[in-house]
Amino acid sequence: MEATWDGVQRLRGWLDDEGQSAAGDVKLLRVLKIGEEFGEAAEAITGALGANPRKGNSHTWQDVEKELSDVIVTAMVALATITPEAEKVLDARVHGLLERLHLDD
Repeated sequence: MEATWDGVQRLRGWLDDEGQSAAGDVKLLRVLKIGEEFGEAAEAITGALGANPRKGNSHTWQDVEKELSDVIVTAMVALATITPEAEKVLDARVHGLLERLHLDD
């Protein structure tokens, strides 16, 4: 199985090759895409809970899992677009959060 960050870099490369830069600032567009994906996750959880009376139970918890994964991958692609050190930046951030909460080893 391919390492997650390798897959993220392949996705970023594919997006780069698709000429998204013609649409504007690639960094900005990729960060904004996180918001779009979050909206889809919010819609899925609303549907899984049956909280929209017009739609009822329109989604499953598996749909929520998929949409949350899309949010994470989209954020990772955005981070990889902003810095070539994306993996280090994320690792440092997680470590910093654990340290701040005194959960580090």
